Amino acid sequence: MILQTKDIHKSYDGLHVLKGIDLAIKEGEVVSIVGSSGAGKTTLLQIIGTLDNPDKGILEIAGERPFEMSPKKIAEFRNKNIGFIFQFHQLLPEFTAIENIILPAMIHKTPMDQAMKEAEGLLKLVGLNNRSSHKPNELSGGEQQRVAVCRALINKPKVIFADEPSGNLDSKNSEELHNLFFKLREEFNQTFVIVTHNEILADMADRKLVMQDGIFLNA
Repeated sequence: MILQTKDIHKSYDGLHVLKGIDLAIKEGEVVSIVGSSGAGKTTLLQIIGTLDNPDKGILEIAGERPFEMSPKKIAEFRNKNIGFIFQFHQLLPEFTAIENIILPAMIHKTPMDQAMKEAEGLLKLVGLNNRSSHKPNELSGGEQQRVAVCRALINKPKVIFADEPSGNLDSKNSEELHNLFFKLREEFNQTFVIVTHNEILADMADRKLVMQDGIFLNA
C-alpha cells in the first residue's frame, strides 16, 4: 500500500470531526471521497496530506510515518512525496506558467535546467507547451488548473491529493481535467485521492468512498 491510515481522530473546539478513519490505498489507484458538507472530507485530506496533525492515529505514506518526524522533516517529506491540486488553482499571479510549475522543484533544490526540462515535458503532456510564458491572468480557468496539475507532478510525488479540483470549472473543462487524471495514471502510475462533489468524477474512480459524520460508510 502506498498510503495507510489507522484509527485517525480529529476534533475542533470540542466537535469530533474524524472518528477513527482506517484507509488503505494502493499505488496507482484513483480513489474518490464523497459526502455532504461537514462530513469530514477536507479535514481528512489535510491530515493525510500532512497539512494538519491528527489528535490520534497513524498515517503511513510509502512506508514512512511523517507525524513521527520533526516539523522540518515533515515539510521536506511533503515537498518530495505529496502533490496538491485545489479548487482554486492557487497559482502565483506574478509568475509565468512554467515558473509556477517549477516552484516545488526549486524548494526541493532540483537544478534549474533539470526542473525547466521536466516542466516543459509536463506542459507538453497536458497540451500547454505553447503557454509556458503566459501568466495566470492570460490563461483560461481550465488552463490554469492544468498548470496546477503540472506543479503537483513536478517532484514525482507518491500521492496527489485533489480537493474539489473541478469545482470552479465548466462542464467541458471539468471533463478534460477528469480525463487528464486517468491519462496521468496511465503515464506515471500516479496515485490520486480526490475529494469531490462531482458525481461523474467520483464514479470514474477505481473506488468511491462515502463519508458521513466522520467515518467511511464503505471503506
